[in-house]
Amino acid sequence: MEKKKKIYAVVDLETTGGKASMEKIIEVAIVLFDGEKILEKWESLINPERGVPYNITRLTGIKDEMLVDAPKFYEVAKKIVEMTEGAIFVAHNVRFDYLFLREEFGRLGYTFSRKQLCTLRLSRQTFPFLKGHGLSKLIQHFKIPIKNRHRAMGDTLATVDLFKRILDNENNAENIEDIINLGVKESRLPKDLDIETLHALPEECGVYFFHDMDGDVAYVGKSKNIKKRVAQHFSKASEKAAKLQRHVTDISFELTGSELIALLYESQLIKEMKPYINHAQRQVQFPFMIYAYHNESGYVCFNVLKNNKKNRRDYDMISEYTSQSSAKGFLSRVREEFELCAHHCGIDNSTPCFNYHIHQCHGACVKKEDLVSYNERAEQAKVSLSTVFQDDFFILDKGRNDAELSVILVQDKICKGFGYVDKDANGSYIETLVDSIKLYPAYPETTRIIRRYLKKNKGLKIIKYDASMV
Repeated sequence: MEKKKKIYAVVDLETTGGKASMEKIIEVAIVLFDGEKILEKWESLINPERGVPYNITRLTGIKDEMLVDAPKFYEVAKKIVEMTEGAIFVAHNVRFDYLFLREEFGRLGYTFSRKQLCTLRLSRQTFPFLKGHGLSKLIQHFKIPIKNRHRAMGDTLATVDLFKRILDNENNAENIEDIINLGVKESRLPKDLDIETLHALPEECGVYFFHDMDGDVAYVGKSKNIKKRVAQHFSKASEKAAKLQRHVTDISFELTGSELIALLYESQLIKEMKPYINHAQRQVQFPFMIYAYHNESGYVCFNVLKNNKKNRRDYDMISEYTSQSSAKGFLSRVREEFELCAHHCGIDNSTPCFNYHIHQCHGACVKKEDLVSYNERAEQAKVSLSTVFQDDFFILDKGRNDAELSVILVQDKICKGFGYVDKDANGSYIETLVDSIKLYPAYPETTRIIRRYLKKNKGLKIIKYDASMV
């Protein structure tokens, strides 16, 4: 039986700027190519419903007056879907063009998903001897004929010419197949899954589930790009991949929009479901805690205690741990980072402490270090160690679509739960946020997840919450 020929949709866009979430498409060109000849060509200017920046006009020659009577994106969306459907999406720096189209389709409530190939990446692999792999450099090197550089159809036809040279390279067939299949060899997939199942997964943020033959959840994971992460599970030979290959028969998912909610939901689901292939994050009990206190001389001190109701009531608990050694390990690292006294950290009972003799303690244990300067560092260490929250607040993050926001509630030192709210919600805003929250059990790990996320994502909107005012 003759193997069906692949169809490639080679695409180039001109846009109002470089960021897909903020800018708009002003021109699109698509050329359908079967690896040997061009099958169909289509291009269109697009009215972005905003002005074209001067630097874009200078680069492309596209002016505002050229776009006044051009169709808006929704008017050409059907044509783009029809031309790219069933084809492999090809572009030079494919991420740029693909993300812009996904964003424009997302604004229309449609999920645009295609298999992709990047001629920039392929060029680097095929022609490693070249000094540059930008389209201009490649056009110059290969003397590719082009009209209207930096216009969509001109650049698309140049990309087709380049792509044919790449395809004609005898070593590329297997490499291209590997990229199209997300780096996955079908022989490594479970027998009940095929490569099309992976391609049908969303390229969005959420939680995914691997089900076994009984329908039970064998593994839970999260990712900002579910398709890419699931493919990674089967792209390399490993003990875990072999286990998944033996047990998995189906894949499902839930989109979260927010990476923070994906992290929190994954952690909660693993503890609740206890999937037998997951090993991390299964711990529910954290039986040890670090607490802080002032000694009789006024120095801030730390120590490790059993984490029970009485001790949580009687002591200033700042963090919880799965083992005593883990708690002491964290305390030891923080002591070293902030140059604290080992005696005042419950690590060394001698006075003076051993570190004082080797000049790694400034003498707080024998009252030689100034109380104020020591306590300033100790308070910084306390913040670094802390896995509980002192204030009540909401975190607003990305939603599952442009019309909503995700909401996470931190109250009474723990994460109470999370949910979603319409961006244009009416009524009392705080009440709306409260009503959106779905409650989940709180675990010590949850607060660690939130703290790490807030540290990495400084621009998140935080709203203080006072329950008595609702």
